[in-house]
Amino acid sequence: MKINPNFSAFRISSKGMGIQKKQMDLITENIANTSTTRTEDGGPYKRKYISVEFEKNNFQNNIQSGNLNIGFKTNNPNHISPVQLPNGIQHEESKLSINEQADNSEGELVYMPDHPDADEEGYVHMPNVNIVTEMVDMITASRSFEANLTAFNAAKQMAKDSLEI
Repeated sequence: MKINPNFSAFRISSKGMGIQKKQMDLITENIANTSTTRTEDGGPYKRKYISVEFEKNNFQNNIQSGNLNIGFKTNNPNHISPVQLPNGIQHEESKLSINEQADNSEGELVYMPDHPDADEEGYVHMPNVNIVTEMVDMITASRSFEANLTAFNAAKQMAKDSLEI
């Protein structure tokens, strides 16, 4: 469903909530596979994470490349720093891509000679998932989701109050 541009606060908050939900789903998958030593690929499970990228629209590109002539005159080029728009703000022509990626770092080697996945020396390659890191990431994603929900509810209340005027 496309949200009207007049309600961009709803669109921004809903995209943020969607990203955080996807992040929490991947963290849950990582936690569930902390002891998976053999996957379809044959190796141990690799930790997954998401990478969110925004395609810059023309206005952002022009500001950051310096092609816009805004008309500021300065004596020192360091007086006015380049304009940086927040990453969470996007315009209708911007595209959002969520990329699921695998962390290719190595997991621990644990000595378990009786394990079916042990190598000839008796060591098992464990997944590169750290429970503490995953729990911290889960709390961060949960708090970000709550912040987006609070912003969404505040925008909803402002829209509702404006109808009473």
